[in-house]
Amino acid sequence: MDSRAILAEMPRLRRYARAMLGDRAAADDLVQDTLERAWSRFAQWRAGSDLRAWLFGIMHNLRVDQLRRGVLPTHALDDDTCEVPTRPTQSDRLEVMDLESALRQLPDEQREVLLLVALEEMTYAEIAVALAIPIGTVMSRLSRGRERLRLIMEGRQTLRVVR
Repeated sequence: MDSRAILAEMPRLRRYARAMLGDRAAADDLVQDTLERAWSRFAQWRAGSDLRAWLFGIMHNLRVDQLRRGVLPTHALDDDTCEVPTRPTQSDRLEVMDLESALRQLPDEQREVLLLVALEEMTYAEIAVALAIPIGTVMSRLSRGRERLRLIMEGRQTLRVVR
């Protein structure tokens, strides 16, 4: 494995970091920290294992460390991030902004899994490795995140009281 394999994952890392953080500079810093950690600990990567899952795991752990240190998450996407692959109309832009707002309302754990599935097209197994959680937890967070996102988008966001 050479440096090209790691560098080939940079666009995915940047896209995910921007979607999670919403701030281009903070996302680029997180990607840089991820790549720096990957290079310094490359000997820990098991040849033949999923490099992308390993890199996303490093990024996830760095983000958890940031949150523990009190680095507040940012979620307002900059204008360049909200690209719509269809005709640029006002209603498309509003729909993207509504989706961004709804995603911000999800707990981090649910938003992470949703973005890894929908944006990065990772498998449940890859996500489980990247986030160091069981596959069942991935599926549970995804299910809850989708349901909550649907309720938010329909304007019916309600919290259930569990006794």
